[in-house]
Amino acid sequence: MDLKIGDKFSTTKQITDAVVRAFADLSGDYNPIHLDEEFAAKTRFKKRIAHGMISGALISAVLGYEFKERKVVYLSQTMRFVAPVFIDDTVTATATVAHIREDKPVVTIETVCTNQNGETVVTGEGKIMILD
Repeated sequence: MDLKIGDKFSTTKQITDAVVRAFADLSGDYNPIHLDEEFAAKTRFKKRIAHGMISGALISAVLGYEFKERKVVYLSQTMRFVAPVFIDDTVTATATVAHIREDKPVVTIETVCTNQNGETVVTGEGKIMILD
């Protein structure tokens, strides 16, 4: 394995209305905070917010495609949603190698999602296994 502590991988995506509606269809999560402007205007956010798990899906995209060792199995992921993602925000998901086990091909990664303003929207930690 040619990974080292500190290696970073990332992907970026604009979270459009179409992305949010497609995710609602995929997940079955039709919460009006994600889909209804009128409803969302009456909330503390004042406008629609994207599903938090869209950011989780971007982290998965980093691991499944952008990660240099493209043969991985996700073992676990924690996520802390620290700020909302609004419709048309651009989110960058970054995975940073934090620990590599010496006895098994298991890697711990720090995961962070930021918006177009550099504000952190999600933090977490994942574990993956590198396949032969």
